[in-house]
Amino acid sequence: MKILITSGGTSEKIDRVRSITNHSTGQLGKLIAETFLDRGHQVTLVTSPKALKPEPDARLKILTVENVADLLETLEPLVKEHDVLIHAMAVSDYSPSYMTGFSQLAQASKLEEFLTMKNQESKISSEEDFQVLFLKKTPKIISLVKTWNPKIRLVGFKLLVDVSKEELIQVARESLLKNQAEIIVANDLTTIDDQQHLAYLVDEKEENLAKTKQEIAQLLLERLSHSE
Repeated sequence: MKILITSGGTSEKIDRVRSITNHSTGQLGKLIAETFLDRGHQVTLVTSPKALKPEPDARLKILTVENVADLLETLEPLVKEHDVLIHAMAVSDYSPSYMTGFSQLAQASKLEEFLTMKNQESKISSEEDFQVLFLKKTPKIISLVKTWNPKIRLVGFKLLVDVSKEELIQVARESLLKNQAEIIVANDLTTIDDQQHLAYLVDEKEENLAKTKQEIAQLLLERLSHSE
């Protein structure tokens, strides 16, 4: 199989020296890539510059992206030529649109005027005691995958925080249906640490529990290989 994996986390620029990002290390994506490589599959890994990566391998291709716009441009042609997409990357839900001092905002006649503006400064001034950051929603990339390639086998990930198992599974099944995925890996941030990574691999019929990142990778390999 030709496996496409995304991992790590995107970073969205505020100005030339600041950005907003997340804490994803890319460790899970690295383990998934290594697990499929060990079984002889071709793997393309789309990841962020600072994320963990596998050792070089003749069957491995690594591409790096910075932000959601980069990911969107890079992923579309790849989706069209791969059999499986395991979309493990932590993708930013919002991107900075404009940042302004609170005093400027208070003096504005209309809030709407800020929504279409762009920061022109290379580095936004730090003289203001308070800054207001406007964010705009980014495209939901997982929802576009099947429009690019209806035949690709899609594995998505859903991360919630401090919810019941029932809610976690329910949200995963909703994502499964909405995005036409084969599997959604559902996890709760409160059950992830250096020793464990509890996750449910949810499909139309059942959910299988994994207790570590390595178990998640192994279960994905088994599930996708079994129904190949």
